[in-house]
Amino acid sequence: MKSFAPLLIALASALLIVHPPEAAAAAAGKPNILIIIADDMGYADVGFHGCRDIPTPNLDSLARDGIRCSSGYVTGPYCSPTRAALLTGRAQTRFGHEFNPSGPRAGLPLTESTLANRLKAAGYHTGLVGKWHLGGSPDHHPLQRGFDEFFGFLGGAHSYTDPNGIQRGTDPVPSLDYSTTAFGREASSFVSRHAASPWFLCLAFNAVHTPLESTPEDLASFATIADPQRRTYAAMLSSMDAAIGRLRATLNSTGQSTNTLIAFFSDNGGPVMRGVTVNGSSNSPLRGSKRTTLEGGVRVPFLVTWPAHLKPGVFPHPVVQTDLHATALAAAGISPDAAWKLEGTNLLPHFSGTTATPPHDALFWRFGDQMAILANGFKLVRHDTTADGAATGISPPRLYNLSSDISESKDLAATHPDKLAALQSLWDNWNRSNISPLWGSDHTRPRKPQRNGRRRPANP
Repeated sequence: MKSFAPLLIALASALLIVHPPEAAAAAAGKPNILIIIADDMGYADVGFHGCRDIPTPNLDSLARDGIRCSSGYVTGPYCSPTRAALLTGRAQTRFGHEFNPSGPRAGLPLTESTLANRLKAAGYHTGLVGKWHLGGSPDHHPLQRGFDEFFGFLGGAHSYTDPNGIQRGTDPVPSLDYSTTAFGREASSFVSRHAASPWFLCLAFNAVHTPLESTPEDLASFATIADPQRRTYAAMLSSMDAAIGRLRATLNSTGQSTNTLIAFFSDNGGPVMRGVTVNGSSNSPLRGSKRTTLEGGVRVPFLVTWPAHLKPGVFPHPVVQTDLHATALAAAGISPDAAWKLEGTNLLPHFSGTTATPPHDALFWRFGDQMAILANGFKLVRHDTTADGAATGISPPRLYNLSSDISESKDLAATHPDKLAALQSLWDNWNRSNISPLWGSDHTRPRKPQRNGRRRPANP
């Protein structure tokens, strides 16, 4: 009788080449968690939202492979507050992080624990690559907020080619080719090096925030775009898309793609109005801009994929980035402590169809004197009137039915006063649990419902 030992040895060797043992061990346990954040990206500027002049094949592939959330939101229309809410799992207004930090000691309050803290305590290796923007003092540094590794910059914006300010851990790096490429390369290195155990990586690109800087090669690919600002923006976005594609290829080659939960969103809408970091983005068909509570400021591209557990599809109900905190904890098998006061919803049963109800009864926003609430398709909003081309101020209360008017073009306030009053009452009740902002131009004034106003936050 012939021995099958040589055949079995050969088969085992082949399997080890296709699926490295360390990746197989990780896949058998807790999932890896990868959260990718774009910066100041326009709602319209991805193929899966119909963009025609900027190809985004890798983001489109991510959308096809996972859940595309057609009503994806962030809790604020600014960079830092959105990140603070993601990492804490709570609305940033609960702990005073309403605006971008200003001052040398400003940053994510040290009273708050982060998603990195919680996953690290559960055995995850944690990393942050890219933009931090949650405080520049030593005690606010990512390595003090739950992250084992850091490669990136601490502030809100950075040159794409100047290494000054880029750190590995707390050490300055000597050189930088192009930050988008470098951040993608560092992310690929992180997931390769830690394939033996579960990891959490937050990959926070500074693309496509200003300054508008692209590589000559990427810029040459968009010679047909006449507007020079839009052309550079397109080149920058294309570079980020390519970096995401290379990272996913690394996950595939190391046998980690099936059991890696990936989420992608932009930190706010595209900056398209006077007074903000205009970059050539488009929020069409949405109205408004970064720094407003209109849809153009808070509605963003939003994707989630986890091949081991989620079937591809489109999820129509409103979701928000704090949900990613709760979802990551659930995927990792972590039961939230009531003391954490988390406000996000675990999306996994909603995505799978196990739970038929929407994740939220309502979503809420407060940004200075701007506010909004979305419930059952109706949105009450007071917004920065700069978005309408007017002098800076705050609009009167306006009511829109987003189910039929995603562009917020038909104000129903006069014809639906009862609906407006009911939404205002819900928002007032939610607002009672907020605190005054810890910094910003009007941080000492308690927040109350406002009918009109002239103030707006600093740090556009």
